[in-house]
Amino acid sequence: MAALLAEHFKFASLFFKSKDVVIFNGLIALGTVASQTAYNIFAFECPCSPERNYLYGLAAIGVPALAFFIIGVMLNRNTWDLVSECRLRRCQKFSGAAAFALLGSIVGRALVAPVTWSVLSLLRGEAYVCAISEFVDPQSMENFPVTYQNQKIMARFPCKDVPAEVLPFYAEIHRRLKYESQLLGWLLVGVISIGVFLMLCLKHCCSSLGYQQEAYWASYRSNEQTLFQRTADAHSKIQAAESVKSFFGFVALESEEKDLLAKCQGAKSDIPSMEWGRITGAYLYRENKGAPLYSRLNKWSSYKKEGNNKAIAEEMDMLC
Repeated sequence: MAALLAEHFKFASLFFKSKDVVIFNGLIALGTVASQTAYNIFAFECPCSPERNYLYGLAAIGVPALAFFIIGVMLNRNTWDLVSECRLRRCQKFSGAAAFALLGSIVGRALVAPVTWSVLSLLRGEAYVCAISEFVDPQSMENFPVTYQNQKIMARFPCKDVPAEVLPFYAEIHRRLKYESQLLGWLLVGVISIGVFLMLCLKHCCSSLGYQQEAYWASYRSNEQTLFQRTADAHSKIQAAESVKSFFGFVALESEEKDLLAKCQGAKSDIPSMEWGRITGAYLYRENKGAPLYSRLNKWSSYKKEGNNKAIAEEMDMLC
């Protein structure tokens, strides 16, 4: 049973960490849909009070979208590559094109969840109805009682907490505001769709790589990251085992860990900080004598095989 659960967990982990951007973005969008639906059912409660309605409605749409955007930026590996680039090399070799490409990648991925939240909020209409109800002009509705033509009464319409004389106007006001909300939602969908299409066209037109090579590059980066992380975990475990053994005189290892230590006897004991710095940071596609270099690690490995220490010292500081 434990093995079965482990296999299912491994499958789920691989699925959610899929290198396919479409699947990954789709999962983010589905999660946002679920969150938005749960919020509207269990948490949304319009205050039905002048001035508070507008703030609450805007907060219900904007604050979760902002939080999703910040989380998306934080979870993007390119963000921290960019931070490392600025910290290690002060962005001295950072061209405008490189900055635009990296920032576009970070922002584009981070916008999936907030845009989904905002569109769903507008299509559902509850937040918009709450926010704008107090600004509806009662004179635009036929036979609306003059006595109740004030902002305080209009702000109470989303809760149906209004005098009986004006309650029949609730359906018309709700229908009008929901129409406006959904119209804004569909306009946002259209603008975002056109923007994404144009950005993809611009990306492929400005790229020096063909479609197949770009797909290979994406596959390489995904595989390199997976293998690097797996190897780094194993290397850190070996280093930890050596440290524990030097302190206690022995180390308690499981059979798999003993096999790992036996297989990795030739592993480097220490990796200088300079070497870590050379493979860390932002990177865009480059070539060395016509040969593609797909990452900082790939470039470091290429120059290392050539024994070109000068190139390692100089070229590794270049972004693109």
